[in-house]
Amino acid sequence: MDQLWFDDLKLGDRWQSPSLTINDAHFAFFKGLTGDNHPLHYDVEYARKTRFGAPLAHGLLVMSLTAVGASPLSHRLHESMIAFLEQGCRFLKPVLIGDTLHPEHEVAALERKGDRGVLRLAARIRNQRDEVVLDGFHVYLVRCRPA
Repeated sequence: MDQLWFDDLKLGDRWQSPSLTINDAHFAFFKGLTGDNHPLHYDVEYARKTRFGAPLAHGLLVMSLTAVGASPLSHRLHESMIAFLEQGCRFLKPVLIGDTLHPEHEVAALERKGDRGVLRLAARIRNQRDEVVLDGFHVYLVRCRPA
């Protein structure tokens, strides 16, 4: 893939990340990694009594799927990426076992600062019904093309 520099980026540029169908192994791995053991995420009987009716994917598990490192964009910014500065998101719909998630990034803002620039990406995840389940952003510091 061709290297991208800050100067190459345009508002509205988009990248899709690989889709992922959430399964109970993802829940178990996340529990082991983080120590999060809230019953809403892991106890079927407890979760069945909630408004979700089934164990709910932890928000941070879902958010992790927006990692640029897991997208084609990561390899295109290989030499130009300086720093990951900020991230935020809103969780709009529940994610359950069996949901297929489709992460995407879109250039939302560009601010040049000398030989580098601040890149703001919109980060969204849609499910198999094309519903937005996560709406967020990432901010990066990216090098401009060398002279």
